[in-house]
Amino acid sequence: MQSSCVFCRIIKGELPCLKVYEDENFMAFLDKNPRTVGHCQIIPKQHYRWVWDVPNIGAYMEAARQVANAQRQVFGTEMIVSSIIGDEVPHAHIWLMPQKHTKNSQLEEKEIAHLLSIHL
Repeated sequence: MQSSCVFCRIIKGELPCLKVYEDENFMAFLDKNPRTVGHCQIIPKQHYRWVWDVPNIGAYMEAARQVANAQRQVFGTEMIVSSIIGDEVPHAHIWLMPQKHTKNSQLEEKEIAHLLSIHL
């Protein structure tokens, strides 16, 4: 963990987040500045600079798949746009952004986080 990394601070509980998924190695939460309703970040709990540095990348992609499937159910859409950029926060992260919502797009963020978490 790096004390200056915002995602490491979220993992340690020093900064708040609306968590939707957590296992031994990964965490997913609603983005603080979402591009779409339900936009999630999936991060490894151990600090890695790039997604490509995560040693158990298959498990990482499986966590992302589970979150994307929950988003599909919650928002009634097949279209989940993913993005791996890594230029804003120096900690590996995957964005999952639901598109073309057919339901639940008017809910408050806490309600969205709750719905996503019960579908995981």
